[in-house]
Amino acid sequence: MAAHAVSPLTGGLLRRGVPLHHRRRLLAIAATASEAPAPTPTPSQPPPSPASPRKGYFPKRNEVIELTCEGLAFKGKGVCKVAGSTFVLLCDGALPGERLLARVRRLRRGAFAEAAKLKTLEPHHDAVDAPCPLAADCGGCKSQTLAYAAQIRHKHLQVRDLLVNFGKFDPKQLESAEPDAILKPIVPCDEIFRYRNKMEFSFGTKRWVAKELMKEKEEEKGEGVKQETDEHDVYALGLHAPGFFDKVLHVQKCFLQSEPADEVLAVVQESWMDPALGLTPYDVHKHVGFLKHLMIRTGRNVSTGAPEVMVNFVTSRYEPELLMPLVNRITRVPEVVSVINNVNTSVGNTSVGEQEYTLYGKPFITEMLRGLTFQISANSFFQTNTKQADVLYKLIEDSAGLKGDGSEIVLDLFCGTGTIGLTLAKRAKHVYGYEVVPEAIADARKNAKLNGISNATFVQGDLNKISETFGKEFPKPDIIISDPNRPGMHMKLIKWLLEVKAPRIVYVSCNPATCARDLDYLCHGVEEKDLQGCYELKSVIPVDMFPHTPHIECVCLLELR
Repeated sequence: MAAHAVSPLTGGLLRRGVPLHHRRRLLAIAATASEAPAPTPTPSQPPPSPASPRKGYFPKRNEVIELTCEGLAFKGKGVCKVAGSTFVLLCDGALPGERLLARVRRLRRGAFAEAAKLKTLEPHHDAVDAPCPLAADCGGCKSQTLAYAAQIRHKHLQVRDLLVNFGKFDPKQLESAEPDAILKPIVPCDEIFRYRNKMEFSFGTKRWVAKELMKEKEEEKGEGVKQETDEHDVYALGLHAPGFFDKVLHVQKCFLQSEPADEVLAVVQESWMDPALGLTPYDVHKHVGFLKHLMIRTGRNVSTGAPEVMVNFVTSRYEPELLMPLVNRITRVPEVVSVINNVNTSVGNTSVGEQEYTLYGKPFITEMLRGLTFQISANSFFQTNTKQADVLYKLIEDSAGLKGDGSEIVLDLFCGTGTIGLTLAKRAKHVYGYEVVPEAIADARKNAKLNGISNATFVQGDLNKISETFGKEFPKPDIIISDPNRPGMHMKLIKWLLEVKAPRIVYVSCNPATCARDLDYLCHGVEEKDLQGCYELKSVIPVDMFPHTPHIECVCLLELR
């Protein structure tokens, strides 16, 4: 097992006697912080001089303290400390170099604490103005005020720290001189706004109001200003406020979706609260109301390359006559080629309906990826950033290293709608894809037929519950692609991979914490399970798929030792 160093930001967690089963979880959150130099106070604005904390400082709940943010933990929370202390407080909204006031909210078994930001005392390093006026309140893209170069620098450091502290890889090997370095430079995103091809908005009966605006309203009320409101003033269409399932931040435009999608959102916002239409948002407490969600997807016409927009209304019942006035207005946007109604009669807040109806146009839109055409229905899974997905899939193809002579078997685990496997099929003998979601398997088979690909087989099955017979139904793979969801791979699958010993594994991850854990198992083994690691980590390429968010994708190549 490779030696590894402990970051100063995480050493406190390891030294405080945290039980082993908690320690690994905590490292995934706080131990991955990328460190930044402390800010230098400006002569014109000397910082206040709080009392120096005693050695072994431990905060109290609800205590208001001054903090300095030293880095970003995985999931984007700021790693903060009180001056002179090594105790770590995680604070949402704090960015590296920022000095702030915060209130201690939760104490985590003496290992670290969580704090709520109250006020910025001194701006962070690399500060920029956020173009979106809702950036401070939305939570969807919380890093807009951090320069993009700094965003990707911190994401790269987070991956590095996870591989060292969680994956137990030697930092000297990770960061040796190119081209021998295992950890490659992060691949940035060329378009840092308007990159999402899908946005899902919620209708709500409780409009979430920013603290500043709420304060202004309270002041007006105190001064005797008449407040005239009706129920429509508290209705909202937008994104859920962070931490609330029943409160919705009213969104007029979103800088992450395409401009045609923004036009659709504007038309809906101008119309849906008109009392003459008789439309009501769904109340998640009383379980009454009609409109639940608005989903807008953007694709491309395969012949012209022009944008295609699908609009999907999720409602509590099927009453198309209520939607038709909105449909007639939406379809004046020239890019709209499809309007769908998903009917979800359950009390849950899911956007997938039990029944689906086409109210206008065709039941799907199309998109192109790595030279292939894909049909996207209202509930199909498809990579949310199409242009960066093209970059990601090229990296996967390069890492797979197919000979191109049609002699190799590819096993595509967690294949979804088959996008990765289908892009590799033209250079392989056969592709076998496995996925738990039956609708995704149906889409994968449809996409194979659409592109004339006959050497791909897609099987529905739960890879977290594989049996002793798994792998008997296909030849031994030469290359395995594994693209699990955020929890990573189940130990049963890890064991099977170590037994089958495919020459190459390309691990594609949307969660670098569980990725580092699984790479550790495959390379170093699992002592308590008596499993011997048999792979060598050759490369890790971080890819920024979602600017202004904490999410990081990684493409990892392992070769059999």
